[in-house]
Amino acid sequence: MASKTKLLLVDGNSVAFRAFFALYNQLDRFTNQDGLHTNAIYAFNNMLEIVLKAVQPDAALVAFDAGKTTFRTAKYADYKSGRAKTPSELLEQLPYIKELLDDMGIAHYELKDYEADDIIGTMAKRADEAGWETTIVTGDRDLTQLTTDRTTVQVTVKGVNELEAYTPAHVKEKLGITPAQIIDLKGLMGDTSDNYPGVTKVGEKTALKLLNQYGSMENLYANVDDMKKSKLKENLINDKDNAFLSKQLATIDRDVPLTVDLADVTYAGPDLDKLRDFYTKMNMNSLLKKIGGSVAKPVQAVHFSVLDEQSILALTKLTEPLTFEIEMLEDNYHVAEQIGFFIGTKEETYVSTDVTLLTLPAVKRWLEDAKRDLTVFDGKRNIVAANRLGVKLPDIAFDVLLASYLINPDENSNDLGKIAEDHDYHDLPRDEDIYGKGAKRQVPEDDKLFGQFARKSDALFALRPDLTGDLEKQEQTDLFTDMEMPLSRVLAEMEIQGITLNAKTLKAMGTEFSQSIKILEEKIYAEAGVKFNLNSPKQLGEILFEKLNLPVIKKTKTGYSTSVDVLNELKSASPIVQDILDYRGWAKLNSTYVVGLLKAQLPDHKIHTRYLQTLTQTGRLSSVDPNMQNIPARDEGKIIRKAFVPSHEGWQIFSSDYSQIELRVLSHISGDENMQEAFKHGVDIHANTAMKIFGLSSPDQVTPDMRRQAKATNFGIVYGISDYGLSQNIGISRKQAKAFIDGYFDQYPKVHDYMDAMVKKAREDGYVETLFHRRRYLPQIHSRNFNLRKFAERTAMNTPIQGSAADIIKVAMIRMQKALDEAGLQAKMLLQVHDELIFEAPEEEIAQLSELVPKVMDSAVHLDVPLKVESHYGPTWFDAK
Repeated sequence: MASKTKLLLVDGNSVAFRAFFALYNQLDRFTNQDGLHTNAIYAFNNMLEIVLKAVQPDAALVAFDAGKTTFRTAKYADYKSGRAKTPSELLEQLPYIKELLDDMGIAHYELKDYEADDIIGTMAKRADEAGWETTIVTGDRDLTQLTTDRTTVQVTVKGVNELEAYTPAHVKEKLGITPAQIIDLKGLMGDTSDNYPGVTKVGEKTALKLLNQYGSMENLYANVDDMKKSKLKENLINDKDNAFLSKQLATIDRDVPLTVDLADVTYAGPDLDKLRDFYTKMNMNSLLKKIGGSVAKPVQAVHFSVLDEQSILALTKLTEPLTFEIEMLEDNYHVAEQIGFFIGTKEETYVSTDVTLLTLPAVKRWLEDAKRDLTVFDGKRNIVAANRLGVKLPDIAFDVLLASYLINPDENSNDLGKIAEDHDYHDLPRDEDIYGKGAKRQVPEDDKLFGQFARKSDALFALRPDLTGDLEKQEQTDLFTDMEMPLSRVLAEMEIQGITLNAKTLKAMGTEFSQSIKILEEKIYAEAGVKFNLNSPKQLGEILFEKLNLPVIKKTKTGYSTSVDVLNELKSASPIVQDILDYRGWAKLNSTYVVGLLKAQLPDHKIHTRYLQTLTQTGRLSSVDPNMQNIPARDEGKIIRKAFVPSHEGWQIFSSDYSQIELRVLSHISGDENMQEAFKHGVDIHANTAMKIFGLSSPDQVTPDMRRQAKATNFGIVYGISDYGLSQNIGISRKQAKAFIDGYFDQYPKVHDYMDAMVKKAREDGYVETLFHRRRYLPQIHSRNFNLRKFAERTAMNTPIQGSAADIIKVAMIRMQKALDEAGLQAKMLLQVHDELIFEAPEEEIAQLSELVPKVMDSAVHLDVPLKVESHYGPTWFDAK
């Protein structure tokens, strides 16, 4: 038996609208070289690919509306009048969607005075009569009235790629009526989207009930007089004309005088040459790749030249822009084995596994030339790696890693292959494909290694102009060139300098910690009446909640929870609980900071941390190997800082940190006069807030506990805290917490306005920005999931504050290094710990440093309120804070 002819009909306007909003959050990222927005074109194309593959049609037609005036507006002037204006960014794409259809070999059609629905209805009817099978794709459920045994209506559910198939059986199952009754349903309930009225107070539930009882509107009104007296009966009678008008407006005309017929919409597939040209014009390289097109700048070169001492000397005559990388398998480039390097021109990649070639005097001088134009992936990594060889690389011209991070801070894999793939260059394997993962990493054979070097070099050349364009488009060129690039050099110098660790002092601490741990262990065993594994949550849970019968706070899948939160709640129930908390505290100090730091110390007696510049979405720096930003600053753990000392006799550790920088940024961004006045007059902001929310008239009335609660409120607001979160933080009721937050916003009203504005901006633009145009994309701001949406809203509020504070200290670091160099000081900047900068300096420079550092940090950026810097110094980091 021959298979039936298949017809595909697409509701062009409806699907284009859905396609546009499916990628609306990425509107700015979907543009071609001429500035045309392409998000709707791209998503429409993807939908077509999916549907064409699923249906495999013999004929296809995409129907469009011809204009706003149709036979329906002649019947009812307000038809569709309430709809929002179509976004100009979508309107500009519609002609190109039609061009895409032409190139794909799909007919499209529109007819004056009729809607796309009517064109589709007429074609589907003709196909039904011809015995064809028809699939209709739309975002409008009104078209489900067209379903028959031969016609399936696919309605978009999410975006444009997830479809729900409506057959007569599915309509019956979902609504309890037949497809023919859908127009009766619309007649009774009206349609707010198309703006026709229906019957007052009749919704879908009531309309379906009436149709199940009477079958049709006509039969309903034939029997309306027999209905018992009710408001529903009254509304039905009063709105009869509206009901029948609405039914007419909802009815798809299936006998439209089309100038096309089934024979005119045969589908034979795309014109690949035209489609390649179209994808190239639209800058859709990933789609171009699918159909075998060549990307404008393909990454496919694997040709390379292996260097020896003679040939590398020949390279020193080159003055053109180059790519460069010293390759290492391990992440920690301070100690990782250097397995090779490459130097690339646009025509050739020069490779070697002998990094000592870079130390040849002529090569070293050539590489260190300040005029050298180097494109790299992770400049800081390469600066430090070269420094280990005694080579001081010049300032990097372009860092692909940093540029990519600014453009898309969500992508922080730090793998050039992944970044290349994201930009439609698909010929570069990821590092893990070449070297393996984790402990299984190993150096491949030379040919494979050198081939990867060559591909990387090509990728760096190819990506630089693309990323430069993206930075310009997002107004981030200054952020890249004036902040992140120079900061990379500053961080590299800080990492190379390192901070001296007094191992003898730290070991002595470890001995004391171990003794404290042993004493606590014995005490806990005595209180428990039995020895057990203190580090086993299961055994500890059994002791606390079964043997000692303490109240169970929380359970996990594996038993009782013994988390810090749970233990803090139980502190008053038994003295063993505080002892367990103390035990954990000392054990962590010993394992993480004594053992951990001693292990991380290098032969020069220093700690050389690595600053991750591309990890966080807010722009904050992170520290690893080891994490120096986590060294305790309070309580017993602060003693660890005594082990960090200057690298020379007669020197001091000097510390400067910003005071309440995030709140100062908030007062500037929000423009709140009350908050700004407090900062301008040097008022204690936490005491000031306490006065506001507690209704006090004098700072003298503020108790320490009030200030603590106000401080928690101040910083909680920065992070978009809820009344529940605040209540948990400061140990008050949720009602009290809500009153605190309400009181806060009453006193600082523009802070509330700012937060509303940021959420609105995130919804409209898909991202928020810092004062320096650092972006954070928030696609989940439109999520149907409440928790995801609320998290995105809180992030929209706090990112400009956190991110701007992070940017300010970055600017301060860059200017600080320049100021130290210009002053000719011996002082060195060693660490950045959140809002704090740590230096070491000779004692005779401390007075000058005490003036210079605050002056530079205070002037890093001009805000509407003054920045405040506090400085201290001493023989150890502990004494300097």
